[in-house]
Amino acid sequence: MSTTTILTRALKRGLIAGFAAATVLPGCATGPRYSPPPAPDVTSYTAPTTTDAATMGASQSVIMGPAPREDWWRLLNSPQLDEVVTLALHNNPSLEAARATLAAAEQRAKATRGAHNVQVDVGGDIGRRKYGSDFLGPLASTFPTFSAYSVGPIVSYDLDIFGATRHRIEQADAMAAYNREQLRAARLQVISDTVTQALRIASLRAQIEVVERVLDADEETLELVQAARRLGVVSDVDVLTAMNRRDGDRALLPPLAQQLDAGRDALAILVGQLPAKWTAPDFALDQFNVPRELDLVVPSELVRVRPDIRAAEAELRAASAAVGVATADLYPHITLSSGWAEAGLLSGGAASGWSFIGGVTAPIFHGGALSAQRRAAEDAYQAAFAQYQLVVLSSFGQVADTLHALDHDAQALQTCETELASAQRTVELTQQGYRVGNAGILQVVTAEREQQLAEIGLVQARTQRVADTVGLFLASGDGA
Repeated sequence: MSTTTILTRALKRGLIAGFAAATVLPGCATGPRYSPPPAPDVTSYTAPTTTDAATMGASQSVIMGPAPREDWWRLLNSPQLDEVVTLALHNNPSLEAARATLAAAEQRAKATRGAHNVQVDVGGDIGRRKYGSDFLGPLASTFPTFSAYSVGPIVSYDLDIFGATRHRIEQADAMAAYNREQLRAARLQVISDTVTQALRIASLRAQIEVVERVLDADEETLELVQAARRLGVVSDVDVLTAMNRRDGDRALLPPLAQQLDAGRDALAILVGQLPAKWTAPDFALDQFNVPRELDLVVPSELVRVRPDIRAAEAELRAASAAVGVATADLYPHITLSSGWAEAGLLSGGAASGWSFIGGVTAPIFHGGALSAQRRAAEDAYQAAFAQYQLVVLSSFGQVADTLHALDHDAQALQTCETELASAQRTVELTQQGYRVGNAGILQVVTAEREQQLAEIGLVQARTQRVADTVGLFLASGDGA
């Protein structure tokens, strides 16, 4: 039996099977039916400890369960910050790009859904023809040359017996959902970056104020030493030591000023403005007041509010749909079509005609390509599932880290306040001792240096506490 005969018989069997499926298996879709992964079975973000992980110091506590507040930055009670965040949400170019990307994905999903409906087109042709003997036999060669036309509607419908179109629609919808979560993530990132830059500006301004106060103290110390030198009480070494201290502190200002200017420029870009045409407000660290009660969504709900987890879940759904498409490609593809046309000679009358056709395309031999495509889709699904698990684990880890950080921030802030009070008292006593000759200039300089470090440390501790409070809101997926 020849290879041609074998293929012909196989093709007939495929046609018969295809038309049988069209009549007895309507809606018999193949491939997996997607269901979202369950939320992690935990009731806490951190492991049990000897201290209450839900309490950070005397002024902040975490309340588990309430729905996240979208405008969480307003809890910092900074009207200037509220205005800048609003400006960034309206003008930031990355948000415009994310909105346009989402709109394109939604239109692609809409176009894909259109393939599930009846398709109506119109067709027509016109031409000049001459038939040979291969058409209707030898007498056809005697037919004269003629001009003819035909025009009419064509209706077609894909039965989608094995669900290829349904899975493609599911895949397109999943990608639209992915881009929707990417927009939420972009919005959250813009808010985060804006608040962070505003806080950075406030912190740098506070540090500059500390250095400027230290420089004023340095000048007073230098004047005191110079007066003592004129009386012959101290040596030139004391004067040089005081001058070196003042000059060293002056060197601290340019780097801080550079960081401040860079922060202002970055904030201008975030609000969609050129740095030369927009000036950032003079944020003060005292304007950022951390709330005493911090809402945190329960662990089982985190997977439903964080945009990165939801985006990973959308990719997982798209990968599942791709398995369905690859599976459906292993089975016959069946379509129905019909048409009506008016046809005739350009020089004569016209007549109507119609047709109703059922078509099937059944895969027989593709060198293993279709099976390999399905296995590749299944492997891609496993990769997407592993990536989803990684995103979930990282998200829970981020919340846990932030909770620990807030606990430590309260301790660090209390320590810095105590350290500063001790340093200030030491400076007072040392300066008094220097005036009466009971302390040397080196002791005064050392004490003042410790006070300066304590003041900057307090500023940094306050900044870190606000930053970690913001970090908890971000880890919760709030503001998206």
